[in-house]
Amino acid sequence: MKVDTPHGPARVHLHGVDDAAALLVLGHGAGGGVQAPDLVAATQAANEAGVSVALVEQPYRVAGRRSPAPAHQLDAAWIAVVEHLGDEVPLITGGRSAGARVACRTADRLGARAVLCLAFPVHPPGKPEKTRLDELDAVKVPALVVQGESDPFGKPPPARRRKVIVIAGNHSLRSAPAVRAAVAAWLPAQVKRISSANSSRKPSPD
Repeated sequence: MKVDTPHGPARVHLHGVDDAAALLVLGHGAGGGVQAPDLVAATQAANEAGVSVALVEQPYRVAGRRSPAPAHQLDAAWIAVVEHLGDEVPLITGGRSAGARVACRTADRLGARAVLCLAFPVHPPGKPEKTRLDELDAVKVPALVVQGESDPFGKPPPARRRKVIVIAGNHSLRSAPAVRAAVAAWLPAQVKRISSANSSRKPSPD
């Protein structure tokens, strides 16, 4: 389905499950689409864990452009799409590469309960001084980063709320089984944590 945003229509590909425990919204990389192997693998793992998935195509891709829009436009379009999808179930956001950056920058505003980053681009290739680690460090909820061992965009360190799983490959993360296994090992625990937190917030019966 198409969703209007401040910067043109975005497109959402829904992969729903019955009685979903959460909704995982994923964005694509700067020059790629939602058919990337790691996004497909993450979608499969999420559906198996009882989580619905929405894959979001940014307006510039829907319009047929390959060059990404500026960060503030990506963030604004992403926020519009996620808010359009509603809040019937708990929200988990994420994406691959540039899409992961968008998810990190907007997680707090959108109330995401966890963040999934596939091939987070820590810095431009060969320029470690131009770090983007602050975007990842700003995430206040549990996060999983799945990174290729030879990724020229660098590898982020683990942190108190951040788990980093390094798999064979580079920035493309074409080892779908490894991505799927990493997400499958992390996501069910997040669903259980979110479910327990929601249960504790419910008022006690009279």
